[in-house]
Amino acid sequence: MNTAALREQIQTAQQHEKETGLLTRQLESKLPHLHPAIQLPENDANGVLTRFVSAYIDEVPDLLDAANEVAREAGIESQIKPVLKIAEQYFLQPPAIMAGHVGLDSLLDEAYLAHRFVEEVNDLYIKHFGQPLIPLDMTVANLIAHQLIGEEFANQLDEVVHHAFDEMLSEESFALESVEAYREKLSSPETGAAWKRWPCMSRRLGVGLELDQTVA
Repeated sequence: MNTAALREQIQTAQQHEKETGLLTRQLESKLPHLHPAIQLPENDANGVLTRFVSAYIDEVPDLLDAANEVAREAGIESQIKPVLKIAEQYFLQPPAIMAGHVGLDSLLDEAYLAHRFVEEVNDLYIKHFGQPLIPLDMTVANLIAHQLIGEEFANQLDEVVHHAFDEMLSEESFALESVEAYREKLSSPETGAAWKRWPCMSRRLGVGLELDQTVA
């Protein structure tokens, strides 16, 4: 994993935001058009949104590092690492659809792709193994990010996720001889102990998850 490069990219984007305030202005213009289910404090709505975006982006390298650490310690790296590399690639080599987006605006798009891909993989892992790849529910945060990005463009990004998902991690990925051994490994004490070392990472996204009270 090359999360050091991701962190450097995020730091550069944060500095760009400090110098330009571009994302803050963009978010301010979106406030009147957000879905009413997204609840924001009246006295600092734009500040809360900006902090949410920062946390949502910052979460990606931590998410990838945590999952990679758990996979290595639990002995399931060969199944998980290819998935993590795909999410990492969205940051380091974003799809052409994101051309023209800069700074945190660009990284919000890329973070959304990475989080959405992990969300899709989690759903597939739950289906086959009865538990997620990563014990982190990003549904609400992803819904908020979807709104901030904008319905039309976010839907295009979802299509990118679905295409990559179908190409790189399909149902056939689980039709392997190693699946039964992997299933046993998932229920082993070693795997459980590894997960417990990484408590729910959504706490780092507390601002984002607190934005919403009613989204289902």
